[in-house]
Amino acid sequence: MSHLRPFHLAIPVHNLEECRIFYRDIIGCLEGRSSDNWVDFDMFGHQLVIHYKEKDSANLQTNQVDGKSVPIPHFGVVLDMISFEKMITQVKAHGIKFIIEPYVRFKGEKGEQATMFFLDPAGNAIEFKAFKNPNQLFDK
Repeated sequence: MSHLRPFHLAIPVHNLEECRIFYRDIIGCLEGRSSDNWVDFDMFGHQLVIHYKEKDSANLQTNQVDGKSVPIPHFGVVLDMISFEKMITQVKAHGIKFIIEPYVRFKGEKGEQATMFFLDPAGNAIEFKAFKNPNQLFDK
């Protein structure tokens, strides 16, 4: 795998301050530049920007993966196993409810990975995962 370049992702949030606290204090992202309408974060080396957008009433859509209802769209980061376990502890300590509880997907198969899903305060779905063998990230 070649050296990855930082990814940029901008997402809508209806409560800028609540989401700022969530990403900074719960997820552990370093805060960067900001204005009255957006906030930059360093999310594990990637640039995440939360932008204020009035709340809408769209329902969460899902797709079946490994017998679970995976939210679409979603985003997240592939962590190492130690960081993944720390993230579980952080999320639980703040009373965040999981959409999909942490578990191991594709156990014993190529691409075996630990995964979990939860929502930010604006309803954006987040997945954190960690591969048993990180070299299998893009294997078929």
